[in-house]
Amino acid sequence: MPIQQISSKKIYEVITDELKQMILDGQLKPGDKLDSVQLLAEKFQVGRSAVREALSALQAMGLVEMKQGEGTFVRKFETSSLTAPLSTILMGFEDILELLEIRKILEVGSAGLAARKWADEDLAAIEQALEHMREGVDSEEASDQADIDFHQAIAYASHNRLLIDMMKTIAGAMNKSMRNTRKMWLFGERASAERLYREHVLIYKAIRDRDALMAQQRMLHHLLKVEDVLHNRMELGDE
Repeated sequence: MPIQQISSKKIYEVITDELKQMILDGQLKPGDKLDSVQLLAEKFQVGRSAVREALSALQAMGLVEMKQGEGTFVRKFETSSLTAPLSTILMGFEDILELLEIRKILEVGSAGLAARKWADEDLAAIEQALEHMREGVDSEEASDQADIDFHQAIAYASHNRLLIDMMKTIAGAMNKSMRNTRKMWLFGERASAERLYREHVLIYKAIRDRDALMAQQRMLHHLLKVEDVLHNRMELGDE
């Protein structure tokens, strides 16, 4: 008897593909507002969490934009961005949250180690990333890279080779998720960028002062706030 191939795709990936195809076919055009999470869940006959993941994936691809208090809208896009495999250009909402859990394990520990073990060149690298972040408050791309450099510099300051190797292992996914979560956090507001910068300053000062416990607490506080922003941002799809 004929055997039907079993799909290994997650539910949110199937929804992502469906919505992406609707955009490609012109059924959804730039500027169009998508249905609410509830309505999409009913249409696809899935849970709302799967829809939220799909919208997060589409946003990571640059196909949609979630606006606070307004909903989710189709963005203008380059077709070249859709040629790469799905798994290489996006992370779902649950994937990002799981990555944050890993970051809390690794980065809280690395902040404590960095506070105890930094050398002059390590502190200089952290300071440089922080300065670039301050200078890049008005530049999304520069600020994104400075944020990534800041966290990587702290990992190197731990002088723990295994920890550094672990950070390198997740570096690609981590950098991608950091860029996306920064966009969700900032909403293009300078005030938000400055608050985020000051949060990093507090982490730096604890490391500089060799206060390992405080460095860990401030890094954990920062990552928990990122997690809160993600949850709050995804709730916008319900509106």
